[in-house]
Order: sequence, then C-alpha cells, then structure tokens
Amino acid sequence: MTAPAPRVLIADDQALIRTGFRLILTTRGLDVVGEAADGAQAVAAARTLRPDVVLMDIRMPNMDGLEATRRILQHLPDCKVLMLTTFDLDRYVYSALAIGASGFLLKDVTPEHLAAAVRLVDTGDALLAPSIMRRLVERFAGAERRHGGGGEPAAPAGQQAVPPDLAALTPREREVLSLMGRGLSNGELAAELTLSEATVKTHVVRIFAKLGLRDRAQAVVVAYETGLVSPRRREGSRPGE
Repeated sequence: MTAPAPRVLIADDQALIRTGFRLILTTRGLDVVGEAADGAQAVAAARTLRPDVVLMDIRMPNMDGLEATRRILQHLPDCKVLMLTTFDLDRYVYSALAIGASGFLLKDVTPEHLAAAVRLVDTGDALLAPSIMRRLVERFAGAERRHGGGGEPAAPAGQQAVPPDLAALTPREREVLSLMGRGLSNGELAAELTLSEATVKTHVVRIFAKLGLRDRAQAVVVAYETGLVSPRRREGSRPGE
C-alpha cells in the first residue's frame, strides 16, 4: 500500500517563490496544504493545518524562519522543517538545525531535488546534501568549540575519552554516530562497518532514542559539538566533498 503524500506548508515572503514551489510539488503528487508570507503566519498556519513538512525561508519579515521553526517544533514535534536559503553557508541554517530543523535547501534547487527532499525528510531519512552540511558544521560548530574552550582536535578512534553527553552510547553506537557525522548514509555505514543495513538502522534508532534526537541532521550537529568528529580531521571525507 502506497504511503500518503506528505502534507506541505510553504513559508516564504516572495509570492513568486511560493507559487513556483506549489506548482512543482503538486505536479509531483505532493499535497501543499497552505502558504505563509512571514514567520508569524507560518506558525499560525502550522498549528491549524498540522503539515508533515514545512518549507521555511530563513529571512522573512515580522518573525524570521529561525524563530518560526522553534515555535512550530515546540507545538508539533513530529513536523519536519526544511530551511530555504540563498547561501549554502548561512549561519542561521546551522542554528536552525541545532533547534530541530531537518535540513536545508538552496532556493535554486531543481524541481526533482525539491520534491525528493520533501519526501526524504518526511520519512526521517538522511540529511540532504551532506557535503554542504558538513562544511556548514565545520565552519560554525568548530569555531564555537575553539572559542568556548573545547577546541582540541578529536583523538584517533579508540583513544579519545568518551564525551559526557555520549556516555549512554555503546562503543559501536559512538562509531556509528561518528560516521553519520561524516555524512555517511545507512548503506555506506553498513559497508564501512561490515554490517547489514537492518543492523545499522537499529543502531541509528537507538542513538536517536538515547540522545533525544529527531533525525540525522541533529545527529551530525551532536557529532561535531561533542568533539566525536573533529572539524579539522578531514581524512575521512569522501572524494569530491
């Protein structure tokens, strides 16, 4: 039985973008349940319409997308928020991910990528564009850790002390989280660790439950902020990222 299409709310202060995104999504079988021209409207619409996914512009009048995201997720913790931005290294995007947004998209995203992004975050799957996400986290989380006194590079695997925030995880779960921090998908994790994808999914679910995480976006943030993955340790990056 086919799963129902995600119900989508589009929040952007530019009517042309809202209209374009609505057309793209509806012609690809997605259900656009409403639009909002600013953050305050987005919060009100989300509470009334209870969408599965919100496409949220970061910079809007009256209330920005960051505050709107925080309020929506407080009221609707199961809702997924995809941030929309013009720049791929926007500091506000990192802040949004840290408070629970599920990912971000550039506004010049292709129609196919936009629809796929909505479907993916609706299922809680991997964060989109992991290479861009990693650059974002390295830039901001790394800088914050250095200035906050936590800037020592991560020690080689097996030699580093367990960060207090990760004490609930088993060694294997910490290994999985570290690889998620590098942007690996479940399939890539399975290949790297010589495990089945089903086993990897079990580890991921347990990590989310133990750390109170919503999805892989927050897992990436946690991996960097706790020092499990070092922003300066790039040998694990995949070619081209």
